Amino acid sequence: MFINGNVQHKIITLTTDFGLRDSYPAEMKAVILGISPGATIVDVTHEIEKFNIRMGAYVLASASPYFPRGTIHVVVVDPGVGTKRRPILMQTKHSYYVGPDNGVLALAGKNQGVEHIYEISNRKLMLPEVSDTFHGRDIFAPAAAHLANDTQPTEFGSEVKKIVMPEFANVIRRENMLVGEVLHIDGFGNIITNFREGELELADVKAAVDLKLKNIRLKLQLCKAYAEAKPQQPLAIIGSHSFLEISINQGNAAETYKIESGDEATLYLD
Repeated sequence: MFINGNVQHKIITLTTDFGLRDSYPAEMKAVILGISPGATIVDVTHEIEKFNIRMGAYVLASASPYFPRGTIHVVVVDPGVGTKRRPILMQTKHSYYVGPDNGVLALAGKNQGVEHIYEISNRKLMLPEVSDTFHGRDIFAPAAAHLANDTQPTEFGSEVKKIVMPEFANVIRRENMLVGEVLHIDGFGNIITNFREGELELADVKAAVDLKLKNIRLKLQLCKAYAEAKPQQPLAIIGSHSFLEISINQGNAAETYKIESGDEATLYLD
């Protein structure tokens, strides 16, 4: 939140795969402002690839730590809308997250430490009419707005113990290797794996990495800056969100190696 005079303005962010062509983001904002007129709404992005839960989780987890403590993050990447997947409110040590329990909240929860999870079931905190196809407007936007109005998390529904934790949120340790996957391909073509900086430190990976991406084996210098490699030369680097990236200085690593999000990644250890 931020304070202007004596008025506290809660921040609500939106991350969706809706795009900007249709009215869906505006409808969510209208619902939020109708319930909590003083809310400050920030668009993280509405350009998540359609139905791409992995991408939504990565973008949300990347952006959310930089917002003030107590920010409410709404994420709608929801191919299972209208099914039995749960709508949830997740409270971490830093923020609140509202969205479907389909894995899209997993990375943010893992990064920030989950304190409480509540299933959103209180119909009084939803729109009067709830469609089967637009829970972003009818359930998640109202929940965020009521939360901004200081409704207690316990009022949204019963507490649950776990959220869905998809494979892309986990790395498996096997003897002399770590097995994970490509988490994201950014706009520069950098291949962002789900190997975290801390995992490399525990495995004593320092000067170089020995990595297999799909069927390509790469042995690369672990750099601190892209420019430590010559133009068009590959390198490994810990990126700004603390994941191991495979990059090409002033080039596109994903196109060069024909790697896509979701491809398996294996990091070999000495």
